[in-house]
Parts: sequence; structure tokens; C-alpha cells
Amino acid sequence: MKIKKIIRLAVLLGMMPMLSGCWLLAAAGVGAYGGYKMKEDGYTLQNPVTKEKGSTSQSK
Repeated sequence: MKIKKIIRLAVLLGMMPMLSGCWLLAAAGVGAYGGYKMKEDGYTLQNPVTKEKGSTSQSK
């Protein structure tokens, strides 16, 4: 009984590093999408993030 519990814990700990890459990839995708949508609305990447002057936003 105790051996099964140890094996399950070892398998779980072994799988954790494999799953961490998936979360990193998902977070990068969300960040890229957010940047794309901000650029669509006229924002630029600088410090601080500001909206470009004279830019017109497209209304749908």
C-alpha cells in the first residue's frame, strides 16, 4: 500500500516539469495576442505604454 503511494507521488513529480512548458507556451500566446490587440488600438510598446497621437481606431 505504501509502495503504491510512493510510486504515484514519483510519477506526479516526474510529470510536473513536462507540464510547466505547456503553461509557459500558453502564457506567451496570451501575451502576444494582448500586444497585437493593443497595437490594433493604436498603442505602442514604450515605457510608459501610451497611445499614438493622431491615430484613428477602426470601428466595426
